[in-house]
Amino acid sequence: MATLRLYTRAGCCLCEGLAERLRALDPAPVLELVDVDGDSALQARYGLEVPVLALLDAEGGLLELPRVSPRLAGDQLQSWLSRHGASPAA
Repeated sequence: MATLRLYTRAGCCLCEGLAERLRALDPAPVLELVDVDGDSALQARYGLEVPVLALLDAEGGLLELPRVSPRLAGDQLQSWLSRHGASPAA
């Protein structure tokens, strides 16, 4: 099963919305939330770019995915994940 890492920050409505839409998928991906404000290096890297979605591979590598449109949900989001190799069933 694919593991997704979502770089986020507290109070970010786009971050919260994406996390909510990902958790609503069936099957839902394994989702790891990382608050960028808890780490100065992450804060410097991502700044105001959150939400950033990344795919964790089996070897522990990390692949940042393109920005997810806030309009994608349900089957469209599932299809988007599949196209980017991040399908929950992957």
